[in-house]
Amino acid sequence: MAVGNVHAARNTGRSHTVGLRADGTVLATGWSDDGQCEVAGWRGVTAVAAGWRRTLGVLANGRVLAVGRSSEGQCDVQSWREMAVLSCGDWHSVGLRADGSALAVGNNRRGQCAVEGWCDLAAVSAGCLHTVGLRADGMAVATGDPSTGACDVDEWEDVVTLDAGSYHTVGVTASGRALAVGDNSHGQCEVGAWRDIVAVAAGSAHSLGLRADGTVVSAGNNADRQCEVDAWSGVQRS
Repeated sequence: MAVGNVHAARNTGRSHTVGLRADGTVLATGWSDDGQCEVAGWRGVTAVAAGWRRTLGVLANGRVLAVGRSSEGQCDVQSWREMAVLSCGDWHSVGLRADGSALAVGNNRRGQCAVEGWCDLAAVSAGCLHTVGLRADGMAVATGDPSTGACDVDEWEDVVTLDAGSYHTVGVTASGRALAVGDNSHGQCEVGAWRDIVAVAAGSAHSLGLRADGTVVSAGNNADRQCEVDAWSGVQRS
């Protein structure tokens, strides 16, 4: 059955997929044992994020909805206000306020929720045990488990977008160069040769880059053919 007028398939959890329609309603499919796909009643949603066993949504008034597993507090977002962007890690959730500040809830055993002092942010992204943020001045900030190197973004400059994978972080500079730090056991950080990049996405152990010409490059784990994107063309940023 066609589900037309889908504005964007904004995010995927480990075993479910969430889509946001242009009319502010939400779609979800996949594993829902913890209720993470129970979004049929959501209205007036402007952004969604899917994580391990949960789904979050931002309403037009800046409040946040959540369904799914919250055993470690990762769905405790009812008090959040004036939110613009959400990101889900495995066991923690991060939100970006309209004023450029950040909030986080959930598992904080590695300090991945220690974002209270962050300000002037343009973006946030949550990994498994770390969180990264992009400031309006193009500098990156990070908090969480330092052991994998995924938080080693202090020297990044002139960054325009970034994304956190499970144990690595990727970014793009204004000149179109790609950056990556963290776990490289599958080659997911081997992006140094990429050029003319306008957007990046980090999976569990792979990285994708979107070129300005609409083609896509990849690096990292390809066990499930998740890096077989060489033939893609005409791809646009969501």
